[in-house]
Amino acid sequence: MSASSLPDPWVRPADAVPGTGGLVDRHGRVATDLRVSLTDRCNLRCTYCMPPEGLAWLPKQEILTDEEINRLIRIGVEQLGIREVRFTGGEPLLRPGLVGLVAAASSLDPRPEISLTTNAIGLARTASALAEAGLDRINVSLDTLDPARFKQLAYRDRLHDVLDGLAAAQAAGLTPVKVNAVLLHGINDSDAVPLLDFCLEHGYQLRFIEQMPLDAHHAWTRGRMVTAEDILEQLSAAHTLTPDSEERGSAPAERWLVDGGPATVGVIASVTRSFCGACDRTRLTADGQIRNCLFAREESDLRTAMRDGATDEELADRWRIATLGKLPGHGIDDPSFLQPSRPMSAIGG
Repeated sequence: MSASSLPDPWVRPADAVPGTGGLVDRHGRVATDLRVSLTDRCNLRCTYCMPPEGLAWLPKQEILTDEEINRLIRIGVEQLGIREVRFTGGEPLLRPGLVGLVAAASSLDPRPEISLTTNAIGLARTASALAEAGLDRINVSLDTLDPARFKQLAYRDRLHDVLDGLAAAQAAGLTPVKVNAVLLHGINDSDAVPLLDFCLEHGYQLRFIEQMPLDAHHAWTRGRMVTAEDILEQLSAAHTLTPDSEERGSAPAERWLVDGGPATVGVIASVTRSFCGACDRTRLTADGQIRNCLFAREESDLRTAMRDGATDEELADRWRIATLGKLPGHGIDDPSFLQPSRPMSAIGG
């Protein structure tokens, strides 16, 4: 079956949160999924994210402290209806207080689902502690299984660390272990099937993500992007894919049963099949800015208000007001689209 003949999985609108006080935008969407960036630093240099020499990192005094992060997460959960907290970066394993931040989030009532997006370097040492602290599951970025291509993509020879981290996460019960992959033309665009076979063998859930215009050097072009259609065509040549009938909700990935299931593969078509109408995310950057979208060009500053003595109620109101301005979509297809000034590493995924 060719990729072009595969029907699209059914998408339903995200459910609204009962009651009032949540993060509701003018288009009726309710943000219940909080992405918290803990640092803009990273120990890899993936070509679709940052240049080989790295970036000018945020000054330490601008980064939220552990106590400030804990406070904003608590306000989000207790006052604003946040039901899921995902820690991101940069690379969140570089944050010294990560285990304590997870433990603080897991102690909240109501308890949110807690996840982590990481490159898995160092995860073999910390997976057990994170699980004990209350981490529920993990997403690991892995774009190739070929050591030479990994080094070409990330400018670091660390593939073995990533694979060890994946195994440690599974052993610690941080399941389902999800693997996120980005394919680039001329580099790893032939790796779709090997990555899927690897994940099927080890019981990981694979999701491909279309490359987005969030690179630091603004070199992204739509014409060089490996699209969801390209990926599905490769996978369909080696496996039988059928749409997963399970409701997708606000999840970004279109899911497909592989060879009849139960294993699945997901494709996040952020550019070519946008899912903005069901978006339920709000983002907190490492320096305390609220962002409504990865591609937003405006932010709302909570850090300054918090350090100037704002109460929890005042911070919650600022967050609500910031959410009202969320745009209906990311606008990549609009001729006037401008890439945000912050790259992915400074936003958080």
